[in-house]
Parts: sequence; structure tokens; C-alpha cells
Amino acid sequence: MTTGRLEHANITVSDPARTAAMLDRLFGWKLRWKGDAIHGGTTYHVGTGDQYLAVYTGPGGRQKPGDDSYSMRGGLNHVGVVVDDLDAAEVRVRALGFEPHSHADYEPGRRFYFRDHDGIEFELVCYD
Repeated sequence: MTTGRLEHANITVSDPARTAAMLDRLFGWKLRWKGDAIHGGTTYHVGTGDQYLAVYTGPGGRQKPGDDSYSMRGGLNHVGVVVDDLDAAEVRVRALGFEPHSHADYEPGRRFYFRDHDGIEFELVCYD
């Protein structure tokens, strides 16, 4: 059997340029590609050489907020990102105006969560 690995996830945001800039400031991720996308939208691919998030918006950035992702089948609950220094990452999250919550320390690592400007939840985890 071949082992799979996650290459990317594609999520809808209100402003892909703003989200890409946030991901760069938080994680040092770089813009890999940007351009026209399905349904007349725009997508930015931001990440590392072999893993990234595709952040998409429809024509004119007209996106409707959805239901709570935890009660919606197929909903995006959160995006988990491994960081080398959880404390430094929390400083960057706060500097961008986001509020960390749900701090926890259990096997296999420490973590916290925050929601971005679109309400997308991110889990930052550090495996010491």
C-alpha cells in the first residue's frame, strides 16, 4: 500500500491576499502561485515547497458565511499547523490581533487555537 501525505487543502476566504499575508507573517510561508480559479474566482497558493493552503474567493470576493462548521457535514473544523516554538507563535498571533484560546498540554504536544478574520479556526501545535 502506498502511504499518502497531505499536499494541500483549499478553503474559501473573503480576501485571499490578506489571508496569504497573514500566513506568511505567522508561519514564514511564501506565495507559490496566484491566479484565476473556478467560477470566476481567485486563488492564492501559500505554503512551503511541497505543502500549502489554497485560499480561494469567488468573483468580487462575495462569500456568504456558512453554518457552524462543527455541525455541518463536510465543514472545515480547523487547520492544524506544527510550529517549532509555540510561545513565539502565540506572540505573532496576538500581534496580528487574534485571540488564542483553548490552550492544552497533552500527548503528543502543546497546542492552542485561534480564529482568523474570516472565522477560520487554526490549531497551532508544538511537539517538544
